[in-house]
Amino acid sequence: MKVILAGFNLDYETIREWGEARPEVGNLTPETVAAAYARISRSPKPVQELRAVARREVERARQSNRSIVFEMGHSSIAEHAVFNIDVLGVSRLLVEEIEKFRLCSYTEKSQRYVLFGDDFTIPEEIRDSRLEKPYVGMIREQYRFYRRLYERLRPFIFERNADIGRDPANRSTLEGWAKEDARYIIPLATETQLGMTVNARNLELMLRRLAAHPLIEAKQCSRRLYEAAKNVAPSLIRYTEATPYDLQTRAALREEVSQRTAGLESGESGRRKEDREPVKLIRATPGSDERVLAALIHASSNLPFSRCLRIARRMDGSEKESLMKTALRNLSPHDAVLREFEHADLVFELVVSASCFAQLKRHRMATLTGQEYDPALGITVPPAVAAVGLEGAFREIVARTDDLHGDLKETAPAAAAYILTNAHRRRVALKVNARELYHIARLRADGYAQWDIRETAVRMIERARKAMPLTLMLAAGKDAFAERYGRTFPGESSVS
Repeated sequence: MKVILAGFNLDYETIREWGEARPEVGNLTPETVAAAYARISRSPKPVQELRAVARREVERARQSNRSIVFEMGHSSIAEHAVFNIDVLGVSRLLVEEIEKFRLCSYTEKSQRYVLFGDDFTIPEEIRDSRLEKPYVGMIREQYRFYRRLYERLRPFIFERNADIGRDPANRSTLEGWAKEDARYIIPLATETQLGMTVNARNLELMLRRLAAHPLIEAKQCSRRLYEAAKNVAPSLIRYTEATPYDLQTRAALREEVSQRTAGLESGESGRRKEDREPVKLIRATPGSDERVLAALIHASSNLPFSRCLRIARRMDGSEKESLMKTALRNLSPHDAVLREFEHADLVFELVVSASCFAQLKRHRMATLTGQEYDPALGITVPPAVAAVGLEGAFREIVARTDDLHGDLKETAPAAAAYILTNAHRRRVALKVNARELYHIARLRADGYAQWDIRETAVRMIERARKAMPLTLMLAAGKDAFAERYGRTFPGESSVS
């Protein structure tokens, strides 16, 4: 066996400076790795020799990439070229679109840990319109109240958690709690930054999708991303224009759905309160526990799945519980459950704040689709805001924000959401398998999780456990895992 390090990330300035100091090296590009790996399947040469050839003959490597990726259609080759990209000065609204791409990695400036200034985006759709002045004025008022909230919340949280605050190491945590509650009043127009790691295949897809997005800011981001990467890997980033499918499909669906549901909307307007229910379990795989048990039997035997399913269905309650416990007995709070748990799915409909959604979208192994932010769904007000006597002022600012949002919907409908706050809600559909729900439980139902998404996660687990009690017997936050393990396995202790 031989394992060779073929490459690793370097800061671009380091690469540029080294290239200028050593011009004889030639082009420094991840395309050579992609070209070398593309040849593995058809060349008898060791891969390190293929990489050496590609480095010596960069233009030939590029031509090979064009042929293999775009003519033969082996697009996965482009995944071997990876970029680290700084994205600065973008709105929180646009970040939601960027982070829809699941096979990339993101680290974003956090409104939970950083006290934001009043930097915000004025979208081109609104700039120079009659609504620019009220738009700017409303956002500045939101930020003034944000700072007022923080100044009121900070001493309240320190006083309420005096036992924790005695340790200087916890001061930043308590300050963070004040920041995370104050942020509910600042807008989706808030400027932020993120670091993104993306391979060439996914970057090309991102460029096309952003180019097709109705927001001008998204189109601008597509162009800037292309400018940043095009000279580094021209053979792998080629089709960057919006396609008719991406340009037209969403709008066509909205139009047809609007026509088909127009009568229903007016006839069911009285059901709005029910529609605000924060967590609904829409569907679970029928016989979820038995399907997971069948998958465990299947992976531990040579039997066909159909027979494993019959065996699982014939087992009595104690037999089913025993087999599931065998699959979970050695689980620790940090282990991922076995992949067989992915055979059971759940579909939730959630009504979540923008703050909650910002965390929910990080779970990229799930399927998450959503509607636009909708003021009719109400807002999420942090309990601490009410506790310091500012809920009335909070809601008054939101009410005026909603009025301006209504005006923007008429003048610049695509950009209207910029003015909405982190407290505003949207309705989303989330499909997860049981294995992913375990992960969500550990991270989001934990006592250290942010309160908004923790409440959502706890409700999800409660509803899901009714559908698959055996499969989810140990689903809990890390802080509650030992207690749940002890009730499931009396007399035994979990591995910490």
